[in-house]
Amino acid sequence: MAGHSKWANIQHRKGRQDAKRGQVWTKVIREITVAARNGPDPASNSRLRLALDKASAANVPKETVNKAVLRGSGKLEGAHYEEIRYEGYGIGGAAVIVDTMTDNKVRTVAEVRHAFAKHGGNLGTDGSVAFQFRHCGHFLFAPGASEDRVMEAALEAGAEDVISDDDGSIEVVCAPADFDAVSQSLQRAGLKPEIADVTMKALNEIHLTGADAEKMRHLLDVLEDLDDTQQVYSSATLDT
Repeated sequence: MAGHSKWANIQHRKGRQDAKRGQVWTKVIREITVAARNGPDPASNSRLRLALDKASAANVPKETVNKAVLRGSGKLEGAHYEEIRYEGYGIGGAAVIVDTMTDNKVRTVAEVRHAFAKHGGNLGTDGSVAFQFRHCGHFLFAPGASEDRVMEAALEAGAEDVISDDDGSIEVVCAPADFDAVSQSLQRAGLKPEIADVTMKALNEIHLTGADAEKMRHLLDVLEDLDDTQQVYSSATLDT
């Protein structure tokens, strides 16, 4: 399908994040703080380990990272963040999940509701779209990666699926509990994914074109730019 590229969609979102380093740092620091509640040792806390990897990739200063771990583990005072998930619909009925961390949920829900309403979407109720997504470990390789090598390393470590997309990119999907094992197996094989995360993957995608694609991209951008947003997931794929 002309212009239908999952790789291009993800690169657009990644490019926006790279251009907003300060905002990315804030999100990563919050994630570290919340993850550290389950223990300050990344060896026994996989969520913290992943958050620290993101901090390293974003070049967050080591001192800032250490303070976030201390705040999360209760050794330093700081804001208490509550994790809240919002669900809704975007253009063409595409499902949207917005994961937030906030110290003021009244402010956050008002901002999320306003963003949906102003940009052509609708905020739904809890559970209204979550069933359309799968909680999983997800790795994405750029077009040109060796499918055979990726498949061998991934399946050997317990991955559930290896998908070759039409644009040449390769996806690896695994259970969240197997994320570390699959990640380490890929590293040992010398394979570096462009994206590696525990995510919410849409079970069925809705492809949007033209004006609808532009409206949906704008809605997703606005939701991502909210101060309390950590992640935005959508079932939409957009024309490039």
